Amino acid sequence: MAGRYFGTDGIRGRANKFPMTAEIAMRVGMAAGLSFQRGNHRHRVVLGKDTRLSGYMIENAMVAGLCAAGMDVFLLGPIPTPAVAMLVRSLRADIGVMISASHNPYFDNGIKLFGPDGYKLSDEIEERIESMLDKDIELALADSDGLGRAKRVDGVHDRYIEFAKRTLPRSMSLSGLRIVVDCANGAAYKVAPAALWELGAEVIAINVEPNGFNINKECGSTHPAGLQKKVHEVRADIGIALDGDADRVVIVDENGTIVDGDQIMALIAESWHQSGRLAGGGVVSTVMSNLGLERFLGDMKLQLHRTKVGDRYVVEHMRAHGLNVGGEQSGHIVLSDFSTTGDGLVSALQVLACIKRQNRPVSELSKKFEPVPQLLKNVRIAGGKPLEEAPVKAAIEDARNRLGKAGRLVIRPSGTEPLIRVMAEGDDPHLVEAVVNDIVDIISETRSAA
Repeated sequence: MAGRYFGTDGIRGRANKFPMTAEIAMRVGMAAGLSFQRGNHRHRVVLGKDTRLSGYMIENAMVAGLCAAGMDVFLLGPIPTPAVAMLVRSLRADIGVMISASHNPYFDNGIKLFGPDGYKLSDEIEERIESMLDKDIELALADSDGLGRAKRVDGVHDRYIEFAKRTLPRSMSLSGLRIVVDCANGAAYKVAPAALWELGAEVIAINVEPNGFNINKECGSTHPAGLQKKVHEVRADIGIALDGDADRVVIVDENGTIVDGDQIMALIAESWHQSGRLAGGGVVSTVMSNLGLERFLGDMKLQLHRTKVGDRYVVEHMRAHGLNVGGEQSGHIVLSDFSTTGDGLVSALQVLACIKRQNRPVSELSKKFEPVPQLLKNVRIAGGKPLEEAPVKAAIEDARNRLGKAGRLVIRPSGTEPLIRVMAEGDDPHLVEAVVNDIVDIISETRSAA
């Protein structure tokens, strides 16, 4: 579902431009607050953010809207998205709010909403909230004596650190491991290094000096080159790269090689399958995950369930079918034994647990399958619906026929940026490149002619 306000992961856009304005943030607070009124207790919201400059504006606007709806707001400050999902349950809140545009640059921002169960909202609830935003919502707000209060909450970082540490066996220590952690100048800049250090590791933390403008800037899970360099420089055993709100992770092995979300899922799934912990006989991922992962799981008689892109859809499928490992190639890893959403730190800890149990280097553990040649290209669009144009449809159909059963083609509009994403994979890399380029060219020509 992609409406006027909500996309694949909440509301997102350029800060101070539609839809990420203070006015809309305030109205989202009003609508969300009214949507989760239940019972006669004092209703409460936990509200976290990452380190973007615009977080101050959006935070204050949402506080105004939530208080106007009669909700008490617990302000968490900069904290990872999965911590908000955890704290909404721990503090028995009615709503969780995370102000973040995840891996996007500082000039973007977003609003992610969680229900009282810690899960992201369903399409139906988002549609209900969205339908309220352009109405006279003020008529339903709290009376003067029913307004909410807002206060800063201390100790939330410690709660999340303890939660993350408890996902490992009590007897397990990370002593002897030298770890470089790249916090992307984002929400985990305090909690991730602290958790790893408290577990016994030697920690070298980089990109832990946020200034409002440098979140995700040439760092973090989408720009791991600096982490690769640092791992070589200090001869680390492993590098961990989080994104701006720490709900995704990318690993770098001791040789500086990148380990993506597909390989991380393969490693965890194999480990949990061998120990009898893996539930549901498979793993949930999206249409973007590599065919090599599907084949690797198949060799273990496990199934790869595919969903549309978005960790929310992965989680919904996991809940519906009783699976406890899921995620995305980009590094959103969802381990439902612990979390209700993607958690970069907790996922990294599971990788570290495999290293400690098997006493083998990351490079040996993490290459679980040879990826099938895969190519993804983005085409920026200014508007319109190029995928509905006849020449584009014809090119897509021709590409599918050329790839046949030995390959896959995935073409979709981005839910967070004005892009068309074109991805193909197959055993013949030259064919993969040819079909992607052909489709990109047709979309570009159609865009130019519009």
